Amino acid sequence: MQIVTSWMKTGIQQGQATMVLLQLKHKFGEINPDVEAQIQQLSSPQLKDLSEALLDFEQLEDLTAWLRTT
Repeated sequence: MQIVTSWMKTGIQQGQATMVLLQLKHKFGEINPDVEAQIQQLSSPQLKDLSEALLDFEQLEDLTAWLRTT
């Protein structure tokens, strides 16, 4: 049986958010700090969805539109 504590879940979520932000910054350059904060507040399932969706983003506005729908 695997035991996952709340601090482990938090660490995993933070790692996912960091990776998504790195990918977005690579694709679009600097990200607005407010948008970064929104991304850091997403749950692990939402971050997984965003990591897939960002592959189809063509402009930064696609990201802000995606965030509005979450």
